Amino acid sequence: MPEITPCLWFDDQAEQAAEFYLSVFPNSRIVETAHYTDANPGQAGRVMIVAFELDGRRFVGLNGGPQFQFDEAISFQIDCETQDDVDHYWSRLTEGGEEGPCGWLKDRFGVSWQVVPRRLLDLLRESDAETAARVTTCLYAMKKIDIAAIEQAATVPA
Repeated sequence: MPEITPCLWFDDQAEQAAEFYLSVFPNSRIVETAHYTDANPGQAGRVMIVAFELDGRRFVGLNGGPQFQFDEAISFQIDCETQDDVDHYWSRLTEGGEEGPCGWLKDRFGVSWQVVPRRLLDLLRESDAETAARVTTCLYAMKKIDIAAIEQAATVPA
């Protein structure tokens, strides 16, 4: 199967975004940087593409200009094992960004992320309908997801 690589269209912040993401995710690196030349439509010498890996997953950032903006129709989900993981990714990615409901956020570049504890997904998949409804109601009241609160909602009827 061919490799599928998300390409993120930035106005002119691809390099800054890649550097920021490298500071958030462990085991990450810049793979390649390409610059506009006189033959390209962009300003010669300016960064055109930054290929980077976030914990081994490849992404490309393209400085394509202001024609397109990010929206919530596409997001990247971060599966977190612990509350410390949730807290880390939430606090780092919301720096200069904005919090959304139910574990969603937009970072300072407008990219949408979902910071989701695996425990939430387990409770929603494995629980009976009443437990799942309590967990869902609890989730809808949150921005950053609190694992202890969703576990309590799962075990204690309202």
